[in-house]
Amino acid sequence: MNAKTPWLDYRERGSRGATRFMKWLALRCGRRVARLLLVPICGYFLAFSPRARTTSRQYLALALGRAPRFTDLWRHYFTFATTVLDRVYFIAGQFERFDIEVKGVDLLRRTLARGRGCLLLGAHLGSFELMRTLAPEHELPVNVVMYEDNAANITGVLNPLLDPALRTRIIVPGEVDTMLRISECLARGELVGLLGDRCAGSEKAVMCRFFGREAAFPQGPLLLAHSLRVPVMLLAGLYEGGRRYVIYVEPFCDEPAGDRAGRAAWIGEWAQRYAERLEHFCRTAPYNWFNFYDFWSRSPR
Repeated sequence: MNAKTPWLDYRERGSRGATRFMKWLALRCGRRVARLLLVPICGYFLAFSPRARTTSRQYLALALGRAPRFTDLWRHYFTFATTVLDRVYFIAGQFERFDIEVKGVDLLRRTLARGRGCLLLGAHLGSFELMRTLAPEHELPVNVVMYEDNAANITGVLNPLLDPALRTRIIVPGEVDTMLRISECLARGELVGLLGDRCAGSEKAVMCRFFGREAAFPQGPLLLAHSLRVPVMLLAGLYEGGRRYVIYVEPFCDEPAGDRAGRAAWIGEWAQRYAERLEHFCRTAPYNWFNFYDFWSRSPR
């Protein structure tokens, strides 16, 4: 992918009918049977998505520190497909099917106990969906800033399963009231989750070292934190295989500092810190990062 063709322009492949069938199979026949269907699906995309295959190989070479084998590509695709399948169960509230551990949830509770809102900064790493849907189980008010159009098939099929209370907590980026809704959530002492590893369209970016190479990261999440003076925590929901997921919550930036004049330098510094933590998680769980496009090709705007 190049700078003229941002990731947002790519739409999911596959029909809504196929997605409905997958949902039906998952809920009626169980996860073990549904996972069998992922084998031909992954095989198809490995065979007929040369661009994604090339970028997967490029990323894995950096994350693994060696030339990736076919089995590495397969595992990358299958991990992604598994997390997409598991969204069905998460949205349906069927968490008992899984072995889920949350590390650092007390950090969130202590922050909220002080009456402060907080940004949860994640990435396209593992399952961000898990924390969003699991939040009510931990009595955490989590709102999520997310695009829905670029995964319209999956969203349209799965949304009817979603608790209506969670549906109202989705904030679509780029709308007239987006900033107002985010500000209101934070003012109420709630959590707002957003992803920090993709630049959308003409969004301004900052260049950071990521796996030893320059890559563009969006300024938006950190600009938001600096403008609203709210703390930021990192969030990663890693899939470890089988039924096992681990959600990591880490302290990141407790109190954005500096005035408007120093904002650009502050954003550059903390964007680099974010890139370093993302690289850490990618090395820890290399098959969990799901950016199937040339992440290192963009220039900052």
